[in-house]
Amino acid sequence: MLHPSYHDLIQVANSGVEKGEEPVVQSRYSIVIATAKRARQIIAGDRPLTANAGKKPLSIAVDELYQQKVKIVGEDDSADSEE
Repeated sequence: MLHPSYHDLIQVANSGVEKGEEPVVQSRYSIVIATAKRARQIIAGDRPLTANAGKKPLSIAVDELYQQKVKIVGEDDSADSEE
């Protein structure tokens, strides 16, 4: 089992959202997709952003999300960054 919990990860991912705005992460599915994507990036050769002694890529991805080293962006935000 991975720690921190989904609930903790959702709170961390939504910590930058102001009151009245829709949260970026609304389900466990979003957390799973984001951490799996980051784990694939690490496997492909991206440098981990946290201490990773003996950890597997998925555990590193979860740690990065929890420590706010990576950020989950909504679909609207990603479309803005592509322009």
